[in-house]
Amino acid sequence: MAAVPPLRRTDSARGEFSPLKRFVVAKKKISDVFEQLLNYVKETSEFVEETNGNKALQNIASQDQKLEIQAYADKLAVIKEVLARRHMKVAFFGRTSNGKSTVVNAMLRDRVLPSGIGHTTNCFLSVEGTDEDKAYLKTEGSDEEKSIKTVNQLAHALHMDESLDAGCLVRVFWPKTKCALLRDDLVLVDSPGTDVTSELDSWIDKFCLDADVFVLVANSESTLMNTEKHFFHKVNERLSKPNIFILNNRWDASANEPEYMEDVRKQHTDRCVNFLVEELKVVDRDQAPNRIFFVSAKEVLNSRMQRAQGMPESGGALAEGFHERLKEFQCFERRFEECISQSAVKTKFEQHTIRAKLITEKVKSIMDAINIEAAEKRVAALEDREYQIDRLEFVKNQLRLLIDDIKAKIKAISADVENKWTEAWTASEQRKARFFPIPSSTLVDLKDMWRWVEVRVELINDYMETADLLSHGDGYLEERQPEISVSYRTPALSRNNLWPSSKNPEVWKAVGWKLIALSSSLYGLLYLYERLTWTTKAKERTLKRQFVDYATDRLQLIVNFTSANCSHQVQQEMAATFARLCQQVDQTQKELEAEIRQLTAKIDQLETVQSHSKILRHKATDLEKQLEAFTYEYLQPQQ
Repeated sequence: MAAVPPLRRTDSARGEFSPLKRFVVAKKKISDVFEQLLNYVKETSEFVEETNGNKALQNIASQDQKLEIQAYADKLAVIKEVLARRHMKVAFFGRTSNGKSTVVNAMLRDRVLPSGIGHTTNCFLSVEGTDEDKAYLKTEGSDEEKSIKTVNQLAHALHMDESLDAGCLVRVFWPKTKCALLRDDLVLVDSPGTDVTSELDSWIDKFCLDADVFVLVANSESTLMNTEKHFFHKVNERLSKPNIFILNNRWDASANEPEYMEDVRKQHTDRCVNFLVEELKVVDRDQAPNRIFFVSAKEVLNSRMQRAQGMPESGGALAEGFHERLKEFQCFERRFEECISQSAVKTKFEQHTIRAKLITEKVKSIMDAINIEAAEKRVAALEDREYQIDRLEFVKNQLRLLIDDIKAKIKAISADVENKWTEAWTASEQRKARFFPIPSSTLVDLKDMWRWVEVRVELINDYMETADLLSHGDGYLEERQPEISVSYRTPALSRNNLWPSSKNPEVWKAVGWKLIALSSSLYGLLYLYERLTWTTKAKERTLKRQFVDYATDRLQLIVNFTSANCSHQVQQEMAATFARLCQQVDQTQKELEAEIRQLTAKIDQLETVQSHSKILRHKATDLEKQLEAFTYEYLQPQQ
């Protein structure tokens, strides 16, 4: 019993040494990055929406930026779901009965797909892993889980369901616990023979565009046929340099003719190399031999199934050279896994990674723009607030100075008004004579005299009202000074005032008739003189003197009261004006304080926007680093 070749691996030994793990790890990493990126874009979308909706922060975040980030979030959500469904896909093609299904079963280490002599596979079959313990299948367009036992009835050409044709897909779900190969997100797709249909274009569109590796299963007992070449020419037209492996199956037949084995092998190798290099131009000539293998899938399947049952893997009727063919099949698996892992990582994740970088860069640029705009508006708001604070302090200082100055001026003006009023009254006393020329024609009777007095009083009032220092409006004196009235008395002496009463007889006894006669003569002369001198002029002078004395006494009584009242009124008016000024200043001060509070709140909001935008920008930088690390580790060519 020969030892197991070094390249041979059991299911339990695959684990971390499997090249397919690279795809699984890469998928997990890129999925985590996209999860973070999606959450990040959602956070930035909410931030931009909140900033754009704040009226105090207008023009910091635009509506276009908001819509742009929301569009990025939608794209990332779709990509995230696509990544979750991503898996490595291998498509097996070849002519009928070349052993495609047997190769798949050998890789799965069990008879999962129908196989046998002749045309067995009627439609496309995909095999993928499931976490469940049971195997089942689903037909195209249905989510119903069917028993795996029905796969022969559905896919075997001898027991085909009339409802299925060559272009249909039956998905077979095989427990991952039974096959380590399926634990690594690998899907194997078996196909009908390329020579059983002319609908190659539809096959390619439906099943091949997302395939990472193509395996051409050829029959080593013959050679490459035009039908096989024609199919892969079409694939090469639709895809850029597809990864193609060529398996020359049934190589165990060479054991019957060992003398021609090397010549036949060289012949097949040369034709396969020319097909890959010259016709398809998918690989270089020095790399092409590494894509060509000579195997016996049936031998490998039987050997692995026996080993799974605890029997010797080389037991039974095996042709000579089995171990070399088994080793080459294992070599194919190893190189196939390395190729598909690297290819799948590149094809499945490269474009999404590039798109993620672009989205991250765009979002970061938006955060930079918001940060710059917020910084500029914050500086402007700070300057505006400092200006308003200076204005407020200036208003307060000026108000304090104005209060002190106005109080002193009100006091000074009030005293000055009182003095000016007194001086004005004194000056009017000196000029009062111009009010009293009395024409003789006005002294007809007492009624005319009072009319004359009233006219003169009105003249006095008019003079008072037109004084420059009063300026209190019409009717001020009439409201504040007492009514001026003049009583007229005749200056003639009454006789009763001089002669003693007859009730005093002692007088007559005390004086003599001479004295009485003398007194009577003097009185008569005096009366005659008074009578003769009591002319119209005398009456006018007497009336003047009486009126002037009376008016002077009456007006003198109201001088102090009027001047004090005038000063008080001036003081009240100035105080009222000053109060209105203070009220306006106070209103201005309140408006300035309110504006300062608004500016302070705006500055705080702008600082928050700046801080948040910086945090989001740093998150974008971290995501860019993760994407760069992923690119370096998984997408750049391995040395």
